Formats: sequence, structure tokens, C-alpha cells
Amino acid sequence: MNSRLSVLRGLHLAHTFLTTLPFPHVGEVRDGEFRYASGFYPAVGWTLGILLCLTHWLVSGLPSTVGAALLLAVWLGLTGMLHFDGLVDCGDALLAAKPPEKRLEILSDVHMGAFGLAVGAVHILLKWSAISSLTVWLPLLLAPVLARAALLIPMNVFPSARAESLGAKSREGNWSVGFLIALPAVLLAPQLALVAVLTALGVAWFASSRLNGGISGDVYGAIVEICEVAIIIAALTRG
Repeated sequence: MNSRLSVLRGLHLAHTFLTTLPFPHVGEVRDGEFRYASGFYPAVGWTLGILLCLTHWLVSGLPSTVGAALLLAVWLGLTGMLHFDGLVDCGDALLAAKPPEKRLEILSDVHMGAFGLAVGAVHILLKWSAISSLTVWLPLLLAPVLARAALLIPMNVFPSARAESLGAKSREGNWSVGFLIALPAVLLAPQLALVAVLTALGVAWFASSRLNGGISGDVYGAIVEICEVAIIIAALTRG
């Protein structure tokens, strides 16, 4: 496969995996393709950011709280709640007073407990209130990009909590591609980029300390969600 087709394949797989956008089916995923596609996660962030800005413009005539609720619904819908599901699962697993092995079992459980419910509810309230307080569109464009770029660091620095998981197959992607794609966002808002990196590393460190020294795909999702909220809040503090 030539390099141009490889890039298109990586972009396609990343968007198909991380969004609900109606891309054609990727077909059979070969060994190493998830790892290659992870380098294009920030490109998915640009796609989401553009769509969120468009939504922001469409709902701009509504009261800010209503517009924020609709925008948040679109945000969750575009990602298929993939990252939010990881956050809720992490709430149940990481906050439970259990040994690391039991926490890994809880991460695999499809049922939601009290910790997950509380974490999910607080997160939704934070994200909604932060969005409703925005007066400019730029944080909506940059947050999905910077969060997914920051994710690449713990994805490749921390070991996998489960060696055969999909999250493990996504590790050790092409950092240079991801950071190059995210570079315009970093140059536009270096302080927000720093917030994203520190948040991603902090969440990853906490999760790894509660598991077996590694992190999982659910933790990746939690990192993205928490980074996005941290970026928007940081943008609000800058005025």
C-alpha cells in the first residue's frame, strides 16, 4: 500500500473508530492498523471541533443554557459516547476500594454503579455549565484537538493494563504525525495545550496507580473527556 493510501486509511479508521459519522465501513482491520490510526486522533479532533463550531453558530440565537445543552448533546452524539462511557467505567473501577485485579474486572463490567453515576453526572454538569459560559467559539474548535493530541503521550508512555485489549493495540502510534496535525492548535493556544498535557498525564498517573501500573482504553476515554472540560474551563479563566 503506498503512503497516500496509508494516510487515507489511517484517517478513515480513526474517524470510524472515534466518531459516529457515516463513513464507509473500513472492512478488515489488519495487524498494526489501530496503532497507525492513533496518530490521526487529533485529525478527528479537528473534524469534531469544526462541527461543534457550526452547531454553536446554529444555536447562537437560543438562551445560552439551552444552546449549551443542545451542543453537548451533539458532542456526545458525534462521539457515540465512547469517551464518556470510558469515564463512567473508570469512575466505578478507580474509585472502588478494591485491589487492582478487581478494578480491572469492574472496567469490563457493562453495568454502572454509584461511583460511575456520580462521576458521569458531575462531568455532564461541568461540561454543560462551561459550554454555556463561553462567549467565543475558539475553545470548541481547539478542545477536541488538544485533548486527543495530549492523549497520545500517556497512550505511549504508560504500559497497557490489558495486553490483548483494543487499547493496547492502539499504543505506540506515530507521535510525530499526531503532534504535527495538532500543531496549529498548540500555536493558537499554547497555555491550553499545556493544560491538556498536564491533565492527561495527571489522569493517567492516577489511573495507573489504581490499576496494575498500566492504563486501558477506558482510561483513554476518561482522559479525553476530562481534558476537554479542563481546556474549556481554562479558556474561561483567560477571559
